[in-house]
Amino acid sequence: MTIARATTGTTVGEALISLLEAHGVDTVFGIPGVHTVELYRGLARSKIRHVTPRHEQGAGFMADGYARASGRPGVAFVITGPGLTNAITAMGQARADSVPMLVISGVNATPTLGKGLGYLHELPDQRGMMEKVALFSTRVTEAGELPGALARAFALFSSSRPGPVHIEIPTDVMVKTGQGLAAMLGNAAPPEPDATAIASAAGLIAAARRPVILAGGGAKRAEHPLRRLAERLGAPVIQTANARGLLHGHPLCVPTSPSLKAVRVLMAEADLVIAAGTEFGPTDYDGYSDGGFVLPDNLIRIDIGADQLARRPVTVAIQADCGEALEALLLETGQVAASESGPARAAATREAAFAELAPVMQAQVRAVEMIRDALPGSIIVGDSTQPIYAANLYYDHDRPGGWFNAATGFGALGYGPPAAIGAALAMPDAPVVCLTGDGGFQFTLSELGAALDAQAAVIFVVWNNRGYREIETSMLDVGVEPVGVSPAPPDFCKLAEAYGIGAQRLGDIGELPRALQDARATGLPRVIEITVD
Repeated sequence: MTIARATTGTTVGEALISLLEAHGVDTVFGIPGVHTVELYRGLARSKIRHVTPRHEQGAGFMADGYARASGRPGVAFVITGPGLTNAITAMGQARADSVPMLVISGVNATPTLGKGLGYLHELPDQRGMMEKVALFSTRVTEAGELPGALARAFALFSSSRPGPVHIEIPTDVMVKTGQGLAAMLGNAAPPEPDATAIASAAGLIAAARRPVILAGGGAKRAEHPLRRLAERLGAPVIQTANARGLLHGHPLCVPTSPSLKAVRVLMAEADLVIAAGTEFGPTDYDGYSDGGFVLPDNLIRIDIGADQLARRPVTVAIQADCGEALEALLLETGQVAASESGPARAAATREAAFAELAPVMQAQVRAVEMIRDALPGSIIVGDSTQPIYAANLYYDHDRPGGWFNAATGFGALGYGPPAAIGAALAMPDAPVVCLTGDGGFQFTLSELGAALDAQAAVIFVVWNNRGYREIETSMLDVGVEPVGVSPAPPDFCKLAEAYGIGAQRLGDIGELPRALQDARATGLPRVIEITVD
């Protein structure tokens, strides 16, 4: 482990900023308060950009979107008590989707903790609460503990299945001297693929005649070895929602949910399934809750987490980063006979899977394709809304890691707008579109102000069907009279204009491509509302 000397800081709060800079942090999302003032002491003269959301949940979602788009940890500063509890929902989403997120909070002065004395923002056991959501939560009680706490967080992000980490600093510790604190910069990496496991997997691959690859979110940064292995084997590549964008337009690409019958047939007829970076979560594999998904008999599973590998029976388990494991398999397999039926099997599955969708869902998928085709290489950040649900079932994005949303896993409404702001700040040269419903948008509507402040050029596309239509449909399907599913939407265009953001209401979905291109040309945040019958 190397030592990078932090710039001299007179307090722990000042040293924190220098240490974050040493770890490569360039942006933090947060709302300052009386319990975090000292954490901000060194921020103004640092190179770190501070972005102020309108709610701490927004800070967490922005950090999430920043991390997913950039591949670097997102960082949030929140106050003790309500600031931290407001961020818990975002941390839950990050944990469900393995997103590296560092949440740094204050906590009341050390002598008062756990005594129930009624101090401002007091919780009975703040760290104990966070341990239930974060991968780990730690309290810095002395200045010298800060570098190690940060090093532990960043080592976890780079070497194992990531997620949210919480570090709290008591107000009396923030003001202690931080003179000479040094960042502990390591090179923590995932375990190397086990040679025996790779050899066993290569033997199964050599014998397979109808292989299939399952790609999850853990494989989204391993496109090149994934593509080469798929082509070598002639293996169709099925993608979960978080893997979309891999192998765009490729004959072996199957950008469809394993919840669809056609995909399950493809898997059932395979004599070998290679699963890379997927947890087999029900929101991807049993989205209709019909219990019809069956784990393959002959399964090679690649995952960075030993706990994940232990949760499902497998033929061969490979604990490693997906890219490293796929490269190792390429070296070990050498020349194998590719399945000549692979492209035909993939094409038949794509056709049958799309045919399974109801006509209204097919139209929603085409609307998402309009966004992709109007703004090639865009990052599309979704909320829980009907076209997102439809496209999670079937949609081929054109940028690895460029399609993500909160409609799988934890499923937090209101995720899309702030997460898109984080993504736009992480990748300022990429078009960023937030696709949200009128219901979900109202959860975090105030973050329009944050987008304007930060000049985050997000195009907010609002699918306005006047309520929670997906929930209403679910009620009707089981004979429940709909209640509480029709909250009246505001005039989104007027609200956007009140924030100083341009807006446009479309009379026809066919106007969307031009509206998107015009919005992108402004280089500013913009709202496009689509009224849906």
